[in-house]
Amino acid sequence: MSSVSVKASGTIPRVDRYLLPAAGGFLALLVAGRLLGVVDVAPVQTFTIIFTAIAVEALPFMLLGAFASALIEVYVSDDALGRITRLPPALQLPVAALGGFAFPVCECGSVPVARRLIRRGMHPSAAVGFMLASPIFNPIVLLSTWVAYSPRGLGGQMVLGRAGLGLVSALVVGWALGAEGTKELLRVRADASSEAADHSHEGTQHKRRAFFEHLTADFFFMGKFLIAGAALAAGFQTLLPQTLISGLARTAVVGTLALMTIAFVSSLCSEADAFVAVSFTQFPLGSQLAFLVFGPVLDMKLVFLYGATFRKRFVWSLAIVVIPVVVAGSLIFETLVR
Repeated sequence: MSSVSVKASGTIPRVDRYLLPAAGGFLALLVAGRLLGVVDVAPVQTFTIIFTAIAVEALPFMLLGAFASALIEVYVSDDALGRITRLPPALQLPVAALGGFAFPVCECGSVPVARRLIRRGMHPSAAVGFMLASPIFNPIVLLSTWVAYSPRGLGGQMVLGRAGLGLVSALVVGWALGAEGTKELLRVRADASSEAADHSHEGTQHKRRAFFEHLTADFFFMGKFLIAGAALAAGFQTLLPQTLISGLARTAVVGTLALMTIAFVSSLCSEADAFVAVSFTQFPLGSQLAFLVFGPVLDMKLVFLYGATFRKRFVWSLAIVVIPVVVAGSLIFETLVR
C-alpha cells in the first residue's frame, strides 16, 4: 500500500539518484551564501525563514505518515479491504471512500491499492473513490491540517472543510469515472510484477525488514517533493510583488485556480501540505482549501502514477470532473466561513 512497488517498476525514478545530490547542492548554496554574505540580504532571509518554517513543521508529519503507510503495507492483509467487495455495489463507493480513515495511505500508495482492489473484485467506482479520499481522510492528514491552522483559530473549520470537500470530490469522480468498468479503466499489463506485494504471510524477520524498507523509501521519496514545495512556496512569497499577489487573491476564482496550479506543480505529500497552504496568508481560506483538496487528487507525480495504472484518458477525465467540483466547493466554503 505504499509507493515502493510503483517506484521499483521504473515509472518514477529512484530517489537516491536525485535527492542526495539535490540536498547536497542546496546545502552547498547555503554555506556559500553565508560565506559571501548573501544570506544577510533581506529577500534571502525572508526566503530562508519561510522555507525552514515549512520544512521543520511538515517533516514530522511526513515521517509519521510514512510510518503508518509502511505499517499497513506490511502488516495488514488484502482481506481487510477486500471485505468491501462483498457489499452491494451501491454501498461500495461511500464505504470505500470513508475507508481512508481506517486505512491511512498517502496519494502515491493509494494508486496501486486501487488497482489491486479492482483486480480483487471491487467495483471500479468504489476503488477510485477510495484512491482519492484516503489521502485526505487519513487521520494524520487531518491532524496536520488542524495543527497548521490552529494558531489562526481555524483548525476545526479547515479540517471539516477539507474532509467534506474531499469526500464530495471522491464520490463525484468515483461515480463519473468508475462507471465505465474495469476493462475501460485499467491499463493492461503484461505481468503483475509491478503490483504491490502482500507481506501478510511472511515471517517476523521478513516483515520487520520490509517495514523499514517501505518506511525509508516512502520518507525519502516524498522528502524531495516537500523540499521542492517548500522552496516554491517560499520563493513565490519572496519574489513575487505583493501587488501581484494581492491582485490574484482579490478575485476568488483566479486565486483558487492559482493555488490549485501551485498544488499541481509542487506535488506535496498530503500529510505535509497544510503547512505550505497556511503560509499563503494573502489568499482567502477557500483558495487555501482548494490547494489542500486538489493536490492529493491531481499533481505532477500522480500524473505518472495514473498513467502507469489507468488508460490514457483517465487523467484528462479526472481533471475535467474534479476541477469544477473543487472550485465550486471552495467558493461555497469561503462563503460559509465569512
